[in-house]
Amino acid sequence: MIIYLYTDGAAKGNPGPGGYGIVLEAGKYRKELSGGFRKTTNNRMELLAVIVGLEALKKPASQVRVVSDSKYVVDAINKGWLKSWIQKDFKAKKNVDLWKRMVPLLHKHQVSFHWVKGHNDHPQNERCDRLAVAASEGPGLPPDHGFETQDRS
Repeated sequence: MIIYLYTDGAAKGNPGPGGYGIVLEAGKYRKELSGGFRKTTNNRMELLAVIVGLEALKKPASQVRVVSDSKYVVDAINKGWLKSWIQKDFKAKKNVDLWKRMVPLLHKHQVSFHWVKGHNDHPQNERCDRLAVAASEGPGLPPDHGFETQDRS
């Protein structure tokens, strides 16, 4: 059975308060997840949405179809950028903490990435967007330690 992992991220101010939204679907099963941070970026939230969705899967070697409106995430995988970044030890790349967190998940499951145009009436993508925005507006948001401590040089 294919698991569909729909994801979206949001950040107001970029950097600013941000959040991610996830819809997982497999047959009759459906689960929604979201989370937010006080200061982060849109790309980090797009990437974190995929990571949290993959981490939520209980069965290893699941066949997963990630559907995202993030060219940053989808192209990094489909165009081989991530492989190149790994070979160069992520030299001069952003969000290294998250990419390194994603790599083992890509080996744990059979994952394919598919891009959809955002804000284009795709029901699951629109739902993920609403979840991400709501999460970014939540009270008492925690810090995104990976963003707030990363090297800005």
